[in-house]
Amino acid sequence: MADPAPTDRYRGWTRPGPVPPGDVEVEQGETLDWLLGHWRIFQLARGHRFSTDDVLCAWYGTSWAPRVERACDLGSGIGSVALCVAWRLPAARVVTIEAQEQSLRLADKSVRYNGVADRVTLLHGDLRDPEVRRRARDAGGPAGDSAGGDGARGFDLVTGTPPYWPVGSALPAQHSQAVPARLEVRGDIADYARAAAELLAPGGVFACVHQASQDARARRALADAGLVLVRTRGVCFKEGVPLEESGIMLYCAVRRSDVPRAFDGERPIIEPHLCIRRADGSTHPEIAAVRLGYGFPPGVGGDEA
Repeated sequence: MADPAPTDRYRGWTRPGPVPPGDVEVEQGETLDWLLGHWRIFQLARGHRFSTDDVLCAWYGTSWAPRVERACDLGSGIGSVALCVAWRLPAARVVTIEAQEQSLRLADKSVRYNGVADRVTLLHGDLRDPEVRRRARDAGGPAGDSAGGDGARGFDLVTGTPPYWPVGSALPAQHSQAVPARLEVRGDIADYARAAAELLAPGGVFACVHQASQDARARRALADAGLVLVRTRGVCFKEGVPLEESGIMLYCAVRRSDVPRAFDGERPIIEPHLCIRRADGSTHPEIAAVRLGYGFPPGVGGDEA
């Protein structure tokens, strides 16, 4: 076998996973960037762009969901979380729900570029709409092991990266496409939790992310939706900076009916904080190991790929 191309190596690290077919053109105002492994993602140069939050949410959910045949990503934007899930779970069927047409268009290009159009279905609509959620269940495929007692379809993994801020509590993004990713113009963490509780198959996992400063709000939203928090982990962006100031929280929850009554959600597994950068700005060993787990070089930043 020939040696990998220069872009497939980074300081002794070899890019893992399947090589996509590509053959999708980058249009004016767009960029085509590394996402994970050999896969890339189309983004607007000045619009919403995928973040560490997205990739970690997908990593966390795929790490702890026990068995995934069907996955659904809520408010999927340009498809970053859904594509990460599809890359890590090559046998799973993935359905997304996204309200913005311009984000859906970019996600469609990425899906075709990476060669997964046969198992990734993109739905246009608002996750708060019951009809859209019904379409998502139908798109998930025939009911099988993931069906409930009534034969309804469900998802073994539901992911969501809801916006963090109520309208008026933070400045909107400069580009209109990025506004819903930041401000709660089409639902908040509570709406995502309710949608997930409805879409989950028995034993399925809802993985989401939220600002650490709003941890109590996120936990309340999960509980109000009938979900039990089973596992959580804080992510510090820089060593020495309090989590509540600039960090995020990762959550894994399941429906209350799927866990023993003794597990009340008040005592979830609380994992040690994951740190991204040391105090001097260098890559923290913890995030370096995580990055290897989702097909990215251990350094920080896509420009190192």
